[in-house]
Amino acid sequence: MRTRLAVAAVTVLALATGAAVGAERQAALLEEALAGPMAGVQDIIFAARQPGKDGHWYANFGYYAESEKLPTYGDGGKLYRLNLKTGNLTCLLDDPSGAVRDPQVHYDGKKILFSYRKGGSPYYHLYEVGADGSGLTQLTDGPYDDIEPTYLPDGRLLFVSGRCNRWVNCWLTKVGVLYRCDPDGKNIRMVSSNNEHDNTPWPLPDGTILYTRWEYVDRSQVHYHHLWIVNPDGTGQMAYYGNMHGGIVMIDSKPIPGTGMVVSIFSPGHGRREHDGPVTILDPRGGPDARPLARTIGRGSNFRDPYPFSEDCFLVARGHELLLMNGRGATTTLFTLPEADRKAGLQLHEPRPLRARPREPVIPPRIEPKEQTGRLMLVDVGHGRNMAGVKPGEIRQLLILETLPKPINFTGGMEPLSYGGTFTLERVLGTVPVEPDGSAYFEAPALRSLIFVALDSGNLAVKRMQSFVTVQPGETTGCVGCHENRTDRPVQLARRAAFRRTPSKIRPVTGVPDVLDFPRDIQPILDRHCVKCHGYEKTKAGGPRSGGVILTGDRGPMFSHSYFTLSARRQMADGRNLPKSNYPPREFGSAAAPLMKKVLTGHNDAKLSDREKTVVRLWIDTGAPYPGTYAALGTGMIGGYARNHLDRSDTKWPSMQALAEVEKRRCGSCHTKRLRLPASPSDNMGMPPWAIRYGDPRLRFSRHILYNLTRPEKSLLLLAPLAKGGGGFGICKKGKETARVFADTSDADYQKLLAAVRDTAKRLGEIKRFDMAGFQPRPAYLREMKRYGLLPKDQADCVPVDYYALEQEYWRSFWHQPPTP
Repeated sequence: MRTRLAVAAVTVLALATGAAVGAERQAALLEEALAGPMAGVQDIIFAARQPGKDGHWYANFGYYAESEKLPTYGDGGKLYRLNLKTGNLTCLLDDPSGAVRDPQVHYDGKKILFSYRKGGSPYYHLYEVGADGSGLTQLTDGPYDDIEPTYLPDGRLLFVSGRCNRWVNCWLTKVGVLYRCDPDGKNIRMVSSNNEHDNTPWPLPDGTILYTRWEYVDRSQVHYHHLWIVNPDGTGQMAYYGNMHGGIVMIDSKPIPGTGMVVSIFSPGHGRREHDGPVTILDPRGGPDARPLARTIGRGSNFRDPYPFSEDCFLVARGHELLLMNGRGATTTLFTLPEADRKAGLQLHEPRPLRARPREPVIPPRIEPKEQTGRLMLVDVGHGRNMAGVKPGEIRQLLILETLPKPINFTGGMEPLSYGGTFTLERVLGTVPVEPDGSAYFEAPALRSLIFVALDSGNLAVKRMQSFVTVQPGETTGCVGCHENRTDRPVQLARRAAFRRTPSKIRPVTGVPDVLDFPRDIQPILDRHCVKCHGYEKTKAGGPRSGGVILTGDRGPMFSHSYFTLSARRQMADGRNLPKSNYPPREFGSAAAPLMKKVLTGHNDAKLSDREKTVVRLWIDTGAPYPGTYAALGTGMIGGYARNHLDRSDTKWPSMQALAEVEKRRCGSCHTKRLRLPASPSDNMGMPPWAIRYGDPRLRFSRHILYNLTRPEKSLLLLAPLAKGGGGFGICKKGKETARVFADTSDADYQKLLAAVRDTAKRLGEIKRFDMAGFQPRPAYLREMKRYGLLPKDQADCVPVDYYALEQEYWRSFWHQPPTP
């Protein structure tokens, strides 16, 4: 297909789109660019396709968790070549039922690498085509998505792929991370162990790769998606800019020739669909946290895919348009997609000049594929930002944890994994020693996402990483200190004690599960030492002995009563999904956890064994999860979330409608506004768990503590208004209206409440929770395990599975295995 677009029409198009500068100035911008930084550029390559159906910036490949028949993408894709001087538009590839994305021009300017989903196929793969549209060649294949490729200076390819077999920890779509392969698509190798997305890799002038890394280790899931660098072989992964500052997706970044700076899209908040945001110029020479060195240009936040020719000349895409932008943000419309494309819902993406360009230097590989480990060197754990008060020699060892990928996910929240806390399970690998001078040197398993916790002589957490580190097989890498500034002066390594010996091996913690599970590992400890005081028994005076702190394992609508109580009363000192990083020493984890202090001081004469203390401590330092298995996701919840929508189907039950009527009539005069009672077990009172903070009065009347689905008659919803003489706590005051308190269990309204709780308990017995006999994971969970080759493809979903063992096998599938001779 060929059409013509006269260059003179640039002025008319610019006026039609309401550009900020006059028509004459716009035409001058193009003339200046073609005579200056764009000299020799005749043709522009770009893709046209439908945007992702999802509003999230990352959800534009694959399918939703509920069904393989629910794709995240739309149909219709083209690869275009536009001649700027003649206006000729050539369609190099047109697939009305497929999609085209992420074109990258080869160093010689003669061929184009891109990602293409053929019509009728659900998967994107890498392809190459000649600059004239000839010689279309498929490079990768298989039931995976391969996107965002880039040429490497050694001839190989780096790209983002869904081959990593993991899902977004807080959404219902697949993850893509960095991979590399040979020029012909062979010898594909994973180079990133990220649990979340890597995006838009691009070579820097020194041969390293700049890319976007989204992560949230014990901090907000919607704030931290920033710029990192890595060597082409995956070694040397390091924060480049912004990892301490949340609230921006820094993406589609590329070096500005001859300046040392990069141009990027800073998509606001958690990012906009298809990476839309303001164009930003970033100078990284001030260090990774220098906010003033990021300068926004341009008016508006709906640009994407900037391509720099100089600090004063950029190609950018906006909706259906290809724009030229200068360093002050003035724009000229170079091209608008044809009307037929616009009617088909296509938008313009990834403009690149079709021209030869110099190769970056080749960084020699630093990996040894035959090895299973790498080595990590820490110069001084006491050196770094926000380390005030940590004395030399105070940190004795490092606890090594591994953050574990999810085989699938079903909601935008963290439940039922935690109540307002972690989204991710963490594995305890063990500990390594820290020398008196603060140095450490140890072997670490390759291609696994590792977290370090600095421990004192009592094994309590002094400082904690809220990011992760990865080593490649055979790689030796390290850091100066704990959260140190990258611009700090280097230290002479030979003087550090740890570096004068062989690297330590990680010492496993014996007698403790590597992945902690609250009902299995923590509740028995509470039963032995805490429940005698913190149960539903009454004092001689008839009131609750627990003092309002319930630590029994009775099940509520989503969690056990003990887990909810500990979470709501902030006994674990975890990240709480907050946009906060680099806590001061002893303010995060076991050293700060009120529960740990009670354990160590023998609260109310509770004397835990050393093993029990270790189990509690490690449970806290691994994020304090409720289930120790991802099989629990999307199951066992009355009033759980589907995507971000609360399931309120229980409100249609006749017994629940009767409950709501009784609450309104007999409790409503006192329980109003922020003190109101939940109208059903699914009523979160308008606030999801991550939005409620400690001290919020709604926690006292939460559905998670009022409904007892193990022993319905022990529900606080019943015991609180039931008179002491009738077997209750008599907490609700009579006042003038004695009808508000149940004198005994024969009261018809009491029986209505009890019937509703029993119906809820019956429903939980039908759907089952992960710690209940007969539990089976969701069919979609089993579907993905079959896709990963961990279950027989023809196995019926009703066949019982050991989901704890299955997930261990799933995680082991990512471990680096040396190639077979």
